[in-house]
Amino acid sequence: MADVRAHSVMHQQHAFSNFYGDDREGVTCGSRRGMLKAGLAGIAGLSLPELLRSRARADDTGGRSKGPKSVILAWMSGGPSQFETWDVKPDRPLQNRGPFGAISTKIPGVQICEHLPKQAAILDKFTLIRSVDARTSGHNPSRVMQTGHAGSNTADAKYPAIGSVIAKMHGPNHPSMPPYVAAVASPRKHLAFGGYLGKRFDPFIAEQATSLPIYDIDGNDTGKMTGANLFQLPNELSPDRLGDRRTLMRDLDRLRSGVDQAGSMLAMDAYLNQAVEMVLGGRAQRAFDLSREPAASRERYGNHLWSQQALLARRLVEAGVSFVTIGMNQSGGASWDTHGDNIPPYGGISKGMGRLLPRFDQALSTLVCDLDERGLLDDTLVIAMGEFGRTPQIGTQDSTDGRNHWPEVMSIAVAGGGLRHGQVIGGTEADGGTIKDRPVTPADIAATIYRYMDVPLDATYLDNQGRPHYIVQNNGQPIRELF
Repeated sequence: MADVRAHSVMHQQHAFSNFYGDDREGVTCGSRRGMLKAGLAGIAGLSLPELLRSRARADDTGGRSKGPKSVILAWMSGGPSQFETWDVKPDRPLQNRGPFGAISTKIPGVQICEHLPKQAAILDKFTLIRSVDARTSGHNPSRVMQTGHAGSNTADAKYPAIGSVIAKMHGPNHPSMPPYVAAVASPRKHLAFGGYLGKRFDPFIAEQATSLPIYDIDGNDTGKMTGANLFQLPNELSPDRLGDRRTLMRDLDRLRSGVDQAGSMLAMDAYLNQAVEMVLGGRAQRAFDLSREPAASRERYGNHLWSQQALLARRLVEAGVSFVTIGMNQSGGASWDTHGDNIPPYGGISKGMGRLLPRFDQALSTLVCDLDERGLLDDTLVIAMGEFGRTPQIGTQDSTDGRNHWPEVMSIAVAGGGLRHGQVIGGTEADGGTIKDRPVTPADIAATIYRYMDVPLDATYLDNQGRPHYIVQNNGQPIRELF
C-alpha cells in the first residue's frame, strides 16, 4: 500500500532502538547512603516535603480530590496490532485479517482474538475503544499516548506524563506512598516523566524498591531475582540515629524560624517529618514486598514478569499510590513491535504475538478480577494500550508474517473506575485501517483520566520559558460514553 511506503522511514527502527541503557533516569539512587540523603529531602528524589506542600496548597484551593481513586496503565510498548487483539476482522482475506481466529465474548455480538479467552470471559467489565487516532504518536519517544500532547514526539518537548500531572494536582492517596510509580523494563524509552513540572514529579521506579522474579519470555523461572535494597538503611545508621539527624535539622531550622514571618519553617518541619516517616515507616516497604503476598495469589497471577508487575500494581494502589504504569515489554525479549520473523528481535504475528498474547491475557484479566474481588475496581481505572496500531496488510518490509507501524488507528481496552463498561466505542472500516466512526484522540484519553481523578481540565502549568500550557490540549474532551 502507498501509505505503508510513505511511513517506511519512521518504521525502520524497532521499539527498543536508542535504549540508553547506561543512562540513569527518573527517581534513582546510586547507593543506600544516597537513598538516605534523598529520603531526608524527599524519598528517592520525589522531593516529598515539596510534594506534600503542593498537595496542601491544592487542598486549600480545592484542586485535589479527597477520594482514593487510582489509575493503572498497562503499557504495551511497541504498538500492539488491533487485528490480533480487540478489533478482529474474521471475514476478511487472510492477508488482512491475519492468522488468528476470533472468539465470542461476554458482550453479545462482540468478538476478540482467540488468544485472549480470559478477557473474552469478562469483557462486560471492559470498554473497547477501536477508533483511537494515534497519528501523532511514534516510538521515539513513545510518549504521546502517555501525555495526551500531540507535540510530545518532538525532541525539545517536555510535556509531563499524565501520571506526573496527577502526582502534582492530586498527590498520593496515602502520605507514606509516592503518587506516581512505574515498573517498566526500559524507563527512558517507554515512559513519560515530569518534564516541565520538574523532577520531583518523575515516577518512582519500582524496580529499585521491589524484588521481582526473573522469567524468560515463555514464563520459565530462571531462579534469579531482581535486586532491590532501597529501603535498607546503611549498617552504621540505625533508625534512632536517623531520628537524631532529623532532630538536628529541626534545631538548625529553628535558628531561622524567628525571622520567618510566613511560617514556612514550621511547615517544612511537618513535611520533613512525613518524608522521614516514609523512609522509616512500614507501609511503603510492605507494599513493594511481593514476598508478603500469599503464594496462592502469586500463582494465580502467573509465572511471568508482566503478571508479577500487575500484582505489584494492585498492591500499590491498595496502599495509596495514585498512578501506576506497568510495562508489558521486556528489552530484548518481548515487545509488540512485531515487524516479522525475519526482522529481529521480536518476530512477527504468529511467533511474536502468538507468545505474547497468552501472557498478556493472564496478567490483565487477573488484575481486573482481583481488583473487583477486593472491592477496588470501582476506584481503580485500568487502561491497556500502546503507542499505535499495525498495518491492515500482513507481510510488510519483506516479511511474510509481520505488520508495520500504523498510527492511523489503534485499539485500547479500559476497565474499572466505576465507569460504564460492557461496550465498544468507535469502529474501523472493513479492512481495519481507518477510523469509520467516533474518533478518539490522545487528548481525549488524557481528559478522561483527569476527569475521573477530579483534576480540573482547565488546569495549567508553566514551561521552562514561563509560558502556560493547559494540561488538556487540542480540545480534548472526556469520552462521554464512559460517564
